[in-house]
Amino acid sequence: MFGHADMIWFSDGNGNPAVPPHNVTVDPGTANAGVVDEVENPNPATGTNNWYSEDGYGGGSYGAASYGGGSYTNCSDTTQPGVAEIRNYLKSLPTPINPRCEKDRYYLLNNYNPGYFGNGNNAYTDTNANNTVFTIPPSSVKSIGDSLIAANVSWKYYGDQWNNYVPDPYQLNFAAIGKNTDEYCNICNPFQYDTSIMKDATVRTAHIQDTANLYADIKDGNLPAVSIVKPSGLVDGHPSSSKIDLFEGFVKKIVDAVKANKALWADTAIFITFDEGGGYYDSGFVQPVDYFGDGTRIPLIVVSKYSTGGHISHEYSDHVSIVKFIERNWGLKTITKRSRDNFPNPITTADNPYVPVNSPSLGDLFSLFSFTDSE
Repeated sequence: MFGHADMIWFSDGNGNPAVPPHNVTVDPGTANAGVVDEVENPNPATGTNNWYSEDGYGGGSYGAASYGGGSYTNCSDTTQPGVAEIRNYLKSLPTPINPRCEKDRYYLLNNYNPGYFGNGNNAYTDTNANNTVFTIPPSSVKSIGDSLIAANVSWKYYGDQWNNYVPDPYQLNFAAIGKNTDEYCNICNPFQYDTSIMKDATVRTAHIQDTANLYADIKDGNLPAVSIVKPSGLVDGHPSSSKIDLFEGFVKKIVDAVKANKALWADTAIFITFDEGGGYYDSGFVQPVDYFGDGTRIPLIVVSKYSTGGHISHEYSDHVSIVKFIERNWGLKTITKRSRDNFPNPITTADNPYVPVNSPSLGDLFSLFSFTDSE
């Protein structure tokens, strides 16, 4: 949602909707051969009360590159498992919500590997035993990266350990104990799914780089207008694979470096957020904006000399709000006619500032800043 303000969907790799593998044998004659079902089925699995019949995302877990199942849904078809229940709920609300499901598109609900490796090769058609069949074909869905390129606004995605990942697409060095650790997160890079970014080597190398380039760009004052930074899996604070203090240290290093460069600090805003939060102890309102969400709340911290400071915003926002901020700040159009950045800013009542009365709506985060006309 941050990259595209929309869901991506299964295609033939050339921008045309297609049906994902559904109880069929994939990669016959290779080490990845097997019968898989990549269509989501939230009906309970036999003998359980909390396990879907078909759910999840295959990523080579448990030693098998083709382990797993799920996660596509054709939510335009109410005969598909679980679809009618969600659509009926959205329709039953006081203000019915459009599910925004286009005909014949199987949308990806959970994490699949992107359709490209870091070197620009097609990952979906790759049958190497170390690859996973749970890879979505190259996507034609437009991203905020495409919008920035079209408007000639500079940007980069800095992925920690990118330089190690590009020559080692299966991250074998990480798997081999005692060797160098990559832990680059391919599913975290929204632009690695996109043909428009990944297929052209000039575009790819200009806009996707390692955090080593980030630190050099900060030091030299050469940061692009929009910088997106993702730490490695070892320092991103994710449960079971990292610790929150490691993520805090990663963030502090960047914030301190930007503040040390007075020219950068004069016009830089740093948005710090997470991809998920569990939500177990959060009673905050969750807005049903379409078939796909939203989810439980996560932290967002803004660091800037123009921040209002010590202010907690009650305006309803999600990851797409960062896209809306970028678009408003640089005068960009919405990514597409259907992307979530078309939603208006929230309108609320004084007694309930969390719940928009004009749902679905998402804030653009400008309320977190104090600008003057001269700025």
